[in-house]
Amino acid sequence: MLKDFKPVLGILLRFIIIYLVLLFAYQFYLNSFKEQGLDPFSRMVARQVMFLQNTMGFPSALYDDIPKQQVWFHVKSQFVTRMVEGCNAISVMILFLSFVFAFYKGIKTFVFVVLGLILLHIMNVLRISGLNIVYSDYPQYGKMSHDYVFPALIYGSVVVLWLVWIKFFALKNENS
Repeated sequence: MLKDFKPVLGILLRFIIIYLVLLFAYQFYLNSFKEQGLDPFSRMVARQVMFLQNTMGFPSALYDDIPKQQVWFHVKSQFVTRMVEGCNAISVMILFLSFVFAFYKGIKTFVFVVLGLILLHIMNVLRISGLNIVYSDYPQYGKMSHDYVFPALIYGSVVVLWLVWIKFFALKNENS
């Protein structure tokens, strides 16, 4: 009977191991920057968001709040949102990586992961920019956008990528 579940258990075990290893590595990374405020990757995301907003005609600047490990977005002469570690989408990317590598299919796994991570990063920068614009121009929709609309976009992107991986790569018959 256990023999019937062996493939499923193998996938589940790979997922859990990869997820935990990446999660602990990420936590180690975060702990090494605790005294410096926001970690370098989150700062990079914030700078990219600021660049995009400035390019789109939303004058933006960043202000450090090192003790609270955050960066404030100053958009159109007002502080609208703050960037904290959780906004960088690394936890979402770890979940994505774990799932895809659980269904490992050779070199195409690495290609798909790289392209998927790039897409998720772009979606996250667009998500944060969108949130800043909503908070700047339509503050009455800010909470709903932050709590429901924009998380649905980033998590929805992950689900779509997973479905593409499963349908077109992981479960595709190798002989056809």
